[in-house]
Amino acid sequence: MRIANLNGRAIAVRGTHEGLFGVDIAESSSGQFPPAAIDLTARIPEVVAWEASLKDSAFTIPITLPDLMTPIPNPAQIFAIGMNYADHATEVNIDLPEVPAVFTKFASSLSGPTGRVRMPSDQVDWEVELVAVIGAGGRNISRYEALEHIAGYMIGQDLSDRKLQFAGGTASQFSLGKSYEGFTPVGPWMTTADDISNPGNLTMTCSRQDQVLQSGTTKNLVFDLPYLVEHLSTVVELRPGDLIFTGTPDGVGFGRDPKEFLVAGDELVSTIEGLGELRQTFVASNPLADETNEMELEHA
Repeated sequence: MRIANLNGRAIAVRGTHEGLFGVDIAESSSGQFPPAAIDLTARIPEVVAWEASLKDSAFTIPITLPDLMTPIPNPAQIFAIGMNYADHATEVNIDLPEVPAVFTKFASSLSGPTGRVRMPSDQVDWEVELVAVIGAGGRNISRYEALEHIAGYMIGQDLSDRKLQFAGGTASQFSLGKSYEGFTPVGPWMTTADDISNPGNLTMTCSRQDQVLQSGTTKNLVFDLPYLVEHLSTVVELRPGDLIFTGTPDGVGFGRDPKEFLVAGDELVSTIEGLGELRQTFVASNPLADETNEMELEHA
């Protein structure tokens, strides 16, 4: 099942990118379920069973990706894992961690599956990631039961302003440098966990125009998702709707020689097997450059 956010309300999605249709979950269930997706995360088995009973004729709302907002707009916590692919740690010349390297992204940076992102500097980088959404929360969750606590999965981009991220030397600003407006696009919907047979073996790509920037698979995670859930829950209480960015494979701009970053007019396309795609277009931070960029985009 795919659960998206249309105008602040959770909808069930069917169809393909060529023809997507949805149904308002709260309205069509006569109030059996609440309208916000975050309030559904702890009840996913019920919602999935309800959706399976719907007739195809119930899906009457035509939708496109630009209509959709971030699926979980107000999570209590957003966790992100650094250096969770060995090749990525190598390319940025950082030692592979012995325990998960955890930082946070702030919820005000969340955005939907499409849209424009303003670049605060000339060092904005890309990082495609598998994002897990917590369903049943709790503390001290065993890795052997961890996947039972996952409501679903999304694509995420952990966009990073490297200039701010590494300002201050050893006191790196990971959370701030990755939390500008629009720096946490996720979606295009939450695919419920029952539809993903093995989250530990999903292929992912990140492309800019015709250039493939990243190509990886979650089977190469250093710390897999069950381990991450167990590790995080020994410290904090995981709550329904929390997001876990599981890490990015190699191919980021900061790790290239010479370094390579996004420029105004770039379109970044992020995909993960079975989860759809994200599309972000980047614009310059100063108004004069924005005007020029707007004209270029209109005539592209």
